[in-house]
Order: sequence, then structure tokens, then C-alpha cells
Amino acid sequence: MTKQEDNKAVVVRWFTDFWGETCDLSVVDDIAASDMLLKYSLHEPRRGRDDIKAFMTDFRAAFPDLNFWATADLIAEGDYVVGQWEGGGTHTGPAFSDFLVGSLPAATGRTMRFTGTTVLKVVDGRIVEEIGLDDGVAALTQLGLVKAA
Repeated sequence: MTKQEDNKAVVVRWFTDFWGETCDLSVVDDIAASDMLLKYSLHEPRRGRDDIKAFMTDFRAAFPDLNFWATADLIAEGDYVVGQWEGGGTHTGPAFSDFLVGSLPAATGRTMRFTGTTVLKVVDGRIVEEIGLDDGVAALTQLGLVKAA
């Protein structure tokens, strides 16, 4: 396999096991670099395995049906893999305060569904950064944290 194919395989596993319908946090130890950066517009940047695991634990507690899936083939060049996705979930869990623009009280019952594009840097089989551009305005509007115009 080429470097690009190897990197795509790492990202497929990450998208499936970390962001997919069920989350296996052991994947963080398996394929995330110890100082991995996870950065999306909806949340504060996260750095390091423990911080990333804590983020996902809280996110999935608040949104138990959280799920993201690919909407296009991955594109790889050098150390970088780019993926398009769609996802979301329903807030039926505890209060959630990780959004940059505000917090949700417990169990609002509101559903968010949105899209995005993510660029991941993979070095020696480990993800060193995941930087995504998401349609956070759509998600925040659906959750009632941003008013529609």
C-alpha cells in the first residue's frame, strides 16, 4: 500500500471508531498522537489524548445518538487526508457547556444535523491533527443557541 492508502486507512478507522455510531475510545490511544490537536469551530480546541477522550465522553453523554458518516471519498496527498461528512444527534442527556456560544440545559430534546469538511494530518500512522470546518451555524440554530435571521 502507498503512504496515502495507509493514511486513508487510519482516517477510516478514526471516522468509524471515534466519530461513528458507537465510540471506542481505545482508538484514541491506538492512532492519535500523544499531543494530537482536535479543532472545530463549534468547540474549544482540544489537545492530547486525555483531553480528546474527555471531550467525546461529554459530547456523547449529552447526545447519546451522536453519529457522523462520510459523504464522499477521502482525498489523500502526502501526510494529509480530507474527508466530507454529515452527522448530528439529539440532546437527551445532561447539560452541555462545550459550545463556544453557549450552553444547553439538560435534555432539551433538540436535534442538530449538519455537514463539514475535515483535514487530518497523519504522520507514521498517527493522527497529529484534525482540523474541521463545519456548518456550526446550522447546528447552533437547530439547538436554539443562535437565532435564525
